[in-house]
Amino acid sequence: MSPLSDNPFTVLTLIAAPAVLTNASSVLALGTSNRFARAVDRARALSAILETKRDRDRPLDRLRLLQLDRSERRAILLLHALTCFYVALGSFAASALVSLLGSVLASRSVHLVFTIFEIMAIIAGFVGVGGLVVGCTILVTETRLAIMNLSDEAAYVRLHIDDYISADDETIQPI
Repeated sequence: MSPLSDNPFTVLTLIAAPAVLTNASSVLALGTSNRFARAVDRARALSAILETKRDRDRPLDRLRLLQLDRSERRAILLLHALTCFYVALGSFAASALVSLLGSVLASRSVHLVFTIFEIMAIIAGFVGVGGLVVGCTILVTETRLAIMNLSDEAAYVRLHIDDYISADDETIQPI
């Protein structure tokens, strides 16, 4: 009996790990798709605001233009992250399929082909994990851009708060 078959966690790991990684890829892809859609919506809204001639507050226009640039960068980053998560998902599926085929070949004592399938499964698994790591790193960068937009907008409002507060009742007026 091999050392791997003596370990009770081997079977659990072989079954649960691909399922967990595939599920993580799917959840990250779904969340990133939603974030991508929101970034595109925000960029469109900012474009529409900048195209109107109603408000000619130059500092506010500069802020909105900066936010539009960041929203565009966010959308591009999110598209890259989404690509990474799709690659990860495909890699984990390929790894599972190649592992299944390898296990069938192992029972037929075709050792060379089994070794090739084993290497292919490992490579696919590493590509999948790499896709998750790179995609999550990209999401951190994208989140920082979103926070920068929020911080700049809050700073602008704090700087111009007197323009928005009515002297009579101290309530905040719409921009």
